[in-house]
This record gives sequence, C-alpha cells and structure tokens, in this order.
Amino acid sequence: MEVKWDQNACEHAGVCVNSLPNVFKVEDGNFVIDPSAASEAEVIETVSKCPSAALTVHK
Repeated sequence: MEVKWDQNACEHAGVCVNSLPNVFKVEDGNFVIDPSAASEAEVIETVSKCPSAALTVHK
C-alpha cells in the first residue's frame, strides 16, 4: 500500500498527524508517511478523514 500526499491541496489541519503519529509525521521540516507503521484499515480510515482530501491510498 502507498499513501500519496498532494502538498498543494493540504490545509495542514493535522488530522493525520494527530490520528496516526507513527504513520504521518514531520521530520526535519519534511512530511513523512510510513504506511507500514499501522494496519491497512487504520491508514485507510485516517486518510478518509483528511478534510482537504490531500491524502490518497493506492494499493
């Protein structure tokens, strides 16, 4: 599974980072996504909550 982030669409609401901090995090000023750090169901659920639809899941 791959999670893609549309930087231009992102509103930086923080829903992803607050919901799954092991998957979605900021390191050294860069947004890092590690979908292997949680279950597929958890990642899909968090992506679906993104208010700007900047995150998408690709299998």
